[in-house]
Amino acid sequence: METEEGSIMVTPFAVEVSNDAAATPVVVVRGEIDVATSPQLRDELNALIARGARVITLDFGEVSFVDSSGLGVLVGTYKRLREEQLGSIRIVNSQASVRKVFEITGLQAALLDD
Repeated sequence: METEEGSIMVTPFAVEVSNDAAATPVVVVRGEIDVATSPQLRDELNALIARGARVITLDFGEVSFVDSSGLGVLVGTYKRLREEQLGSIRIVNSQASVRKVFEITGLQAALLDD
C-alpha cells in the first residue's frame, strides 16, 4: 500500500524474504532505506547469514531512496560475506535514482547486478 505525503507517493518500508532457509535467498525490499529503516534491513540480512545464506539477492525494484545508513548496512554485509569467504550480495532491479547513489559512491561494481 502506498501513502501520500503532499504530492509524493511513499511506499511503506517492507522486507520480504523468499527461500529464507536456503543458501540463496531473495530479499524484496520496498520503500526508503534510511536511518529509521536500515536497522530492520541489517537485522534481516544478519539473520539470513546466521541461517546459512551465502548468496543474497536484494530486489530493489520498489526502493525509492537509500541514504548513508542504508549504504552502511549494504557495505557491512558485503564485507562480512567477502572477508569471511561466505559469499556475496547482489542488488537487482534498482531504480535509476537509487542506481545513481551506487554509481556516485563507487559501489556499483561491488553491489549492482543490473
